[in-house]
Amino acid sequence: MDPSNLPVSPLEQALHAARALVLADLVAGEVADADVVSLVEESVVQRRWWVEQWPAGAEFVAGLVAQDVQDALLERYGRWPLCPVCEAGDPHALEIEPELGPDPHWVCHKAGVKVASVGSLGPATGGTPSS
Repeated sequence: MDPSNLPVSPLEQALHAARALVLADLVAGEVADADVVSLVEESVVQRRWWVEQWPAGAEFVAGLVAQDVQDALLERYGRWPLCPVCEAGDPHALEIEPELGPDPHWVCHKAGVKVASVGSLGPATGGTPSS
């Protein structure tokens, strides 16, 4: 049987969707270099195990992968994604809300606003991450 004709499990669908959403945000921010994409892949591998242990958590995977990548980028490169809302003061990163829940989105806690759903960041949040 041709593996390309096999149905994709809900777990794999959730992981593929999470990967695509986070990659879309990285591309919008022009930070989707090969080493950064590798961070996404590492997170997806780790989250695959997590969702296998807790299948009901599949709808939370996109937010978790986004947080994983954001944390890894902070350790290696600097803050990402930078807030496009606050023009004054020090640059700061957006945060994921809810931390563990469906429909994750990027928010600016300083301004108290939802900026975009995960996967929907625009080029305004682009640029190279900075520390």
